[in-house]
Amino acid sequence: MESAIDSFAERRASAGHPRPGLMLFGYVAMVTLCLPSIGAAQATRGMDPQKPYTVVIGQVNPKLYEGAQALLKGDAENGVRLTLIGLKDAQGERQTEVGLSNLCAGYLLLAQYQSALLYCDMVLQRNDKNWRAYNNRAVIYIKTKQYESAGRDLDRGEALRPGAHTLKVARAMYLDAVSPVTPEVEVDDRQTKVENAGDAQ
Repeated sequence: MESAIDSFAERRASAGHPRPGLMLFGYVAMVTLCLPSIGAAQATRGMDPQKPYTVVIGQVNPKLYEGAQALLKGDAENGVRLTLIGLKDAQGERQTEVGLSNLCAGYLLLAQYQSALLYCDMVLQRNDKNWRAYNNRAVIYIKTKQYESAGRDLDRGEALRPGAHTLKVARAMYLDAVSPVTPEVEVDDRQTKVENAGDAQ
């Protein structure tokens, strides 16, 4: 049976729009996630004078990382829970931005659009060059039928990251919402010779 995703893609393609890529885990291909690094090199002094330091690879913020992995697997509830924990231990602006961005994506996956919008706005207040936040906020606006705002965010995101796959998928969603493809139904009104002959009598 044809999936809703394939049907959506085919309708866009038949209307002359590019076919969006496969939407893994439903929304996950439409939203974008930040993957925090789990490794960090920390220099510490050792006892060997020939080796004044050793490199220790450790997890900088394991909860942020685990939260991002859960979101990628489509486990939005657990992903949000872990990301909220990780955000409390965020070190520096980068980790904070990663956490906020992924909370926006996570709440979007949960269809909690007001919470998702709150975190997207927080990301963009900190960094108005974050194309992922524009992508995710555009999807929120599409789902809440705020199409004018969605179009503006897609324009901004595409200007910052031309060709990004998730932006293409979100753009296809937007076009399907504002310019839905009307299925062309062709009715076969031909009659057989026998039917025509019967009508003539």
